[in-house]
Amino acid sequence: MSAQLNRSIVLAAAASLGLVSACESQKPKYEGPYAAQVAEAVPMIEKAVGLKFKTPPKVETRSKEQVKEYIIKQVSDSQSVRELNGEEAAYKRLGMIPDTLKLQPFIESLLVEQIVGFYDPHTKVLYIVDGSSKDLVATIVTHELVHALQDQYISLDSVQKTVGDNDRSSAAQSVFEGQAVYEQISIMLGGTNIAINLPGGWDRIREMIRETQSSMPIFAAAPRVIQETLIFPYLSGAEFYRNYKERKPGSIIYKDMPVSTEQIIHPSAYFGTRDNPTKVTLGALTNANGVYENDLGEFETRLFLFQHLNDQNEAIRGASGWDGDRYAIVNTPEGPGIVWLTVWDSPVEAGEFYDLAGRAIEKRFSTKAIAGSTNLVKKYSAGGRALQLTTEEIAGRPVVTYQDLPSGANPNIINPSQVKLVK
Repeated sequence: MSAQLNRSIVLAAAASLGLVSACESQKPKYEGPYAAQVAEAVPMIEKAVGLKFKTPPKVETRSKEQVKEYIIKQVSDSQSVRELNGEEAAYKRLGMIPDTLKLQPFIESLLVEQIVGFYDPHTKVLYIVDGSSKDLVATIVTHELVHALQDQYISLDSVQKTVGDNDRSSAAQSVFEGQAVYEQISIMLGGTNIAINLPGGWDRIREMIRETQSSMPIFAAAPRVIQETLIFPYLSGAEFYRNYKERKPGSIIYKDMPVSTEQIIHPSAYFGTRDNPTKVTLGALTNANGVYENDLGEFETRLFLFQHLNDQNEAIRGASGWDGDRYAIVNTPEGPGIVWLTVWDSPVEAGEFYDLAGRAIEKRFSTKAIAGSTNLVKKYSAGGRALQLTTEEIAGRPVVTYQDLPSGANPNIINPSQVKLVK
């Protein structure tokens, strides 16, 4: 889901969040309208990142119309369409975007609004939009050069093609964007410590990025989940990368990538005793046909709670202790629905999510649990839907299952004996 929106959305947006553009590379002779900026930026980037360009990056210009065509092509290929349709169905069933929103055309409009330039890992070329402000180009050329350097040591194209693991892809995207943001600002400040030398430190950086995005009408009108998953790799990714540079000076992060948004959010999950998520396999479903599967991760689980509770502290508390999840969009004889299984570090944390997810359902639908509910199973009926929360143990692990199905559908969709949890 990207947050990442999910991976497909976030990765498409990586070339557009107002911190992007184009350029060229290394100390050879550069050509084109931005040769001077490239020649100046390359040695500073190499010094900051600790890696040399293997080959000089290329830079070309494109018209706004050509960029629009590129975006449409990226968002409308068969894999992207499948991902966006799956994510749209999941977000709607979880109440995170309006039922009337068509995700694919909305994302196209959003990216066209924001894009100034981008690095294309397929062509290995940096593109910049004709007529872009020289001042803006001068600040963002560094950002995209970092992406060009990254792609020479870890394939950005391969990351974009990852399917079915939104959380891991979001974590990788946070490294790529976080590193580019951090080094971009650090170089602008003369290679100094951002937190110390930028007035307001990291709080001011967060404000500036949010202010830039909110000034764009389509982004400002986007649902919260879209806004937050697009911004997450830049804000939280930059903070993670700052931590990495301080704790592991001289190390190359591409050799030891974080694998979850939990590791991006909580330094101890990456820098301490490494806490990799539990891989969840739902197995064969019963009484329904699976249409699409993916995961949310801790960050989007937090967004789900915040969407309905509108309480940041409760959302953070309810998502803490997340250790893995998997959802499936399903078709039942009565109509479409969603089943979502989450795994937790402890029964206490599972209980907190179980309680807060129940409150989220009650607030969203203005309803209460109906007859037949117990301490371990909460059932709700609203708007022709049957919702159910279940807390139990599977393979000795505490899990919470969320279901939203049409009224009358058989609720026995996930068979616990079919579920596999691999830590």
